[in-house]
Amino acid sequence: MTHSDGHPDGHSGADTDQDKDGNEGGREAGQPESRGEGRREGRREGPGGGRYLLENRQTEAGERFDAFATLFDPTTFRHFEGLGVGPGWRCWEVGAGGTSVVSWLAELVGPTGTVVATDIDTSLVAEAARPPVEVRVHDVGAEEPPGEGFDLVHARLVLVHVPDRERALRSMIRALRPGGGLLLEDADPALQPLLCPDEHGPAEELANRLRRGFRRLLADRGADLSYGRRLPRLLREAGLHQVEADAYFPVTSPACTALESATVRQIRTRLVTAGLATDEEIDQHLANVASGTMDLTTAPMISAWGTKP
Repeated sequence: MTHSDGHPDGHSGADTDQDKDGNEGGREAGQPESRGEGRREGRREGPGGGRYLLENRQTEAGERFDAFATLFDPTTFRHFEGLGVGPGWRCWEVGAGGTSVVSWLAELVGPTGTVVATDIDTSLVAEAARPPVEVRVHDVGAEEPPGEGFDLVHARLVLVHVPDRERALRSMIRALRPGGGLLLEDADPALQPLLCPDEHGPAEELANRLRRGFRRLLADRGADLSYGRRLPRLLREAGLHQVEADAYFPVTSPACTALESATVRQIRTRLVTAGLATDEEIDQHLANVASGTMDLTTAPMISAWGTKP
């Protein structure tokens, strides 16, 4: 999942076949960060039998988190401001992934506040572990919350990848104080499944075929790629009040191009092994992407928020 900066905890590049409802991955934390413990993500198994598709320790993960930050941080930060996050707040950043969201929250809450940043792989967020930030290894779908009485709980591009999403949602709500706010942000690739909506030539056709392969790999590992649309209803059914939602949908930008390049390089071996693409096709696609002549997009990211009574 969220992933925050990404992903999939979360972070992002989530997508699925149009005839499937699926999503992408998150990370978490239950004890103080240690380099050895963060490796649990590498052993994570999904329904398809494979480990998490987009691991934080791979070289391309940092590139993906940077792209996610460029694409989605303005939307996330706008929602933080709308929820009134300020000095002294206690915040839980679920599936933190990288540092951009955690650092922004730390600035908002100041020295009198707390930001608990959790992930099943904390390798990329560990550098932020100084007051008011606490970094912990934790699995939101399998462990108890890392505390209670939080003013804000946030997860971005995370829950689509968590096998036990219902438990994770209950855990996050349980961790809130009465009157605290929950902000969940997840992609919904089934609403817009194409990498190139303007499929006007062979390069765009190849891009969309590889995107279908990526979504297949995600769905085979249990990702719920239509989770985003359900967030408002799930928050209401969980008893939250004042539930609202919106969506952000980048159509083309350098960050979309950077995200696609890093993602395909990260999953290249799995695409080839699964028979979803050849090395030659991937080389051609990466060259097409690098040319800057295609309009590449992402799935819509749906943000939903509500207040615990």
